Formats: sequence, C-alpha cells, structure tokens
Amino acid sequence: MAVRGIVRAWHDDKGWGVIDSPDTPGGCWARVSDVLMPGYPMLEAGQPVMMNHEPAEQDGYSFRAIEVWPAGQDPYRTEAETTGPSAAYRSSLTLTFDDPVRPDPTWPPASSTEEFPPDGGGPDVT
Repeated sequence: MAVRGIVRAWHDDKGWGVIDSPDTPGGCWARVSDVLMPGYPMLEAGQPVMMNHEPAEQDGYSFRAIEVWPAGQDPYRTEAETTGPSAAYRSSLTLTFDDPVRPDPTWPPASSTEEFPPDGGGPDVT
C-alpha cells in the first residue's frame, strides 16, 4: 500500500536519498531507479512523495523504498514495466558434456620409471 512521505535528502550525484514517513520511523532509503517519473528522476528535499516500501536494512536505515513518485501524480511506468519482458530478452543455455575420458588401464607402466634413450634425452619437447 502506498504511503505519503517527504524527501529528507536527495543526492543526485550519488543516486539515492532518504524519505521520511510515519510508516518508516528513522527514514526510508531510496535509490534513483525506484523513482517512477518520466525523464531523469530528480527529487528535492522537502518534496512530498508517495511510496511503497519494505522493511530491510539498507545503509543504516530500517526501510527501503520499492517505488517512489511525486505526490499528486500517477506513478510513471514504462511499457516494459506494464507488459512484462518481451520475447527478445528471453534466452536459454544448454550444456552438454562429453563422456569423461577413461584412463588407459595400461598406464602407467608396471615399472616406476619410463624408458629413455641412453643419452639421457627424453621426449622431444621444444
């Protein structure tokens, strides 16, 4: 349920602010992406707003806004928010694993050392 609040502080440069309401003692933390208004979502200290919130520990506040919009206006939602995601954003991933490589039962050889030529050379590694 939406409640009325007053913006205590808003930091455009940081993208968050605090909203006071009797329903959110101590203040409600809000981020710019929660503001439902057209254009760049700018709020100002002292501005009346409506908000939906939830109890949550966020940067020292016991409440976090889910949606915020200027009082006296309807919340502005984009088409994607009202109709849901389009099929263009749907994706899937299928992982298929090969059968594991089975070790050669004849490896390692029965002796504990490999046979190398008498010159001390081993496999040609370059």
